[in-house]
Amino acid sequence: MENYGKIDAATGMHSRLLDFEKALNFCIDFAIEQSVDFFLFSGDAYKTAHPSPTQQKLLMRCLLRLYKAHIPVVIIVGNHDNPLSFGKANSLEIFGDLPFDGFHVIDTPRCIKLETKNGPIQIVGIPWPTRNSLNINTKHLTSSAQEITEYIAAAVTAIVQDFAQKLDPTIPSVLAGHLTVSSGIFSGSEKRAIYGNDPVLLPSQLAIEPFDYVALGHLHRYQNLNKNGYPALVYAGSIERIDFGERKESKGFCYVKAERHTTTHQFIEGPMRPFIQIEVHLTENVENHTQELLDEIKKHTLDGAIVKILYHVPAGLANGVDNAQIQRACSNAQYVVGIFPLFKSSMREKRSGLSLTQDLSTLLNHYFEEKPLLRDRKELLTKRAVELFNEAQSCCGDDE
Repeated sequence: MENYGKIDAATGMHSRLLDFEKALNFCIDFAIEQSVDFFLFSGDAYKTAHPSPTQQKLLMRCLLRLYKAHIPVVIIVGNHDNPLSFGKANSLEIFGDLPFDGFHVIDTPRCIKLETKNGPIQIVGIPWPTRNSLNINTKHLTSSAQEITEYIAAAVTAIVQDFAQKLDPTIPSVLAGHLTVSSGIFSGSEKRAIYGNDPVLLPSQLAIEPFDYVALGHLHRYQNLNKNGYPALVYAGSIERIDFGERKESKGFCYVKAERHTTTHQFIEGPMRPFIQIEVHLTENVENHTQELLDEIKKHTLDGAIVKILYHVPAGLANGVDNAQIQRACSNAQYVVGIFPLFKSSMREKRSGLSLTQDLSTLLNHYFEEKPLLRDRKELLTKRAVELFNEAQSCCGDDE
């Protein structure tokens, strides 16, 4: 991601790209130190299916560290990685075409059996389900979007059950998918997504025998949707915060110890860029609103943070905040998204006792009575306005 940041003077790269690289390398450092059997990535490497060469270089540089440490990498293709157009390569396909072993890119539903240093493990991979990945037949060409979405969800359920029946029940099995589960909680950065367009599956359709762990990608928040059952149904979440909707969420990865019937996992928190949102309701009886805002800013540690400031201006008052002073107070922040005034609309009182049948003099009297600056002169103003109206009618005629 390259939102809310600036160009790093030392590298020439966007500071947020470096944040994500730092978070991913923290995860890879842990994997190498623990000498894990394999590294599982459940999709959405980039914001779009057309990453820049710089973004591709950073991801390649990180994942090649795992190859050099002889740790296999299993990659599930997510919706952000998929170009959707038939025939076009997804943004992660290049890893499967590298001229050496160690990378397994799953872009269509399939099962792989990894022979690791601690024994074999079965991994059923379900990429983001689309018309192309599931080969929807011609009878659905005239179906509505809702009908196709429901069909895809049913097809994924059938595929998962079919793979489950064919697994060897004597060795550990993992279901890895980039999917939407009905009880999953969306983060702030995902609120723009239209939930109804996602094929939605129930936890009971995924947490089935003989799977010992279900590793999911798509939702940005870490969550286990099967806390009271087995296997765990886990979204590891994104490795870094995306926007202010995620400012209170911890980010990291999951360390899984896979054993038949006794698999456990641990969420490991990684390095995160602080996102701080300061919101102040300015008071009517305070003359210096800038100082009131500065006093609130002092309560927060802004060093290296991404900051957004919102302040509510009392109704009827002008915005008197000095933005230059506020900017200087935030000089230690990594990036200031903005300083946003919020104005409360003053409620317009309903005029009572008026009707279309009343004459012009009565209506004008009511109008001037409600204007404090004009109230003392309402009779004179009403008389003059009526004279102007009558004069205009005599000049132009009743039809003009």
